Amino acid sequence: MEDLLTAPTRGRPRGFCTEAALAAALGVFWSKGYEGASMADLTEAMGITKPSLYAAFGNKEQLFHKALDLYETEKLAYVREALAQPTARGVAEHLMRGAVKAQTSDCGPKGCLGVIGATACGAEAESIRAEVIKRRESSSAAIIDRFRQARDDGDLQPHVEPEALAQFLYTILQGLAVQAGAGATREELERVVDTSLAVFPSR
Repeated sequence: MEDLLTAPTRGRPRGFCTEAALAAALGVFWSKGYEGASMADLTEAMGITKPSLYAAFGNKEQLFHKALDLYETEKLAYVREALAQPTARGVAEHLMRGAVKAQTSDCGPKGCLGVIGATACGAEAESIRAEVIKRRESSSAAIIDRFRQARDDGDLQPHVEPEALAQFLYTILQGLAVQAGAGATREELERVVDTSLAVFPSR
């Protein structure tokens, strides 16, 4: 936490840790969504004034992008780990169990920030929705490539379509996120993962 920023204000200068402030903003966006998070909510949680927020992070949209970067770095490490699993089934299991663990953790709000952002509505949130979808498509492309490799390696049967399999997996992941946000327990969601793996088309 050495990244200290001093924003000019009337009287004495205000110093704050930008890392802690950004983590606080992430918590607000994650629990309330982009549109539901007001500037008052953000500044109160971050412990800074509006001028300091603008000076350090830009406007609300720019702040959300930075919070999304932090979310992907800290909360979605399991996605990168999943792609390195030796089998397609291992990829799917690591993704689903990682998602359940992250989305039911006591260390943050329930559910998935990406799903919240992708379902945002209204003119103000359209660019946010587009950004979240773009990032999701990038992750989806990586999973499709991994499933293509699995088919080429004989790990998946020749008739399996990597694109359709990735879409199936993302549908399950989004459903898990919605259920987690609605209060489903980790044990309940683990049973969904077990059922999904039972029908996964691996050899």
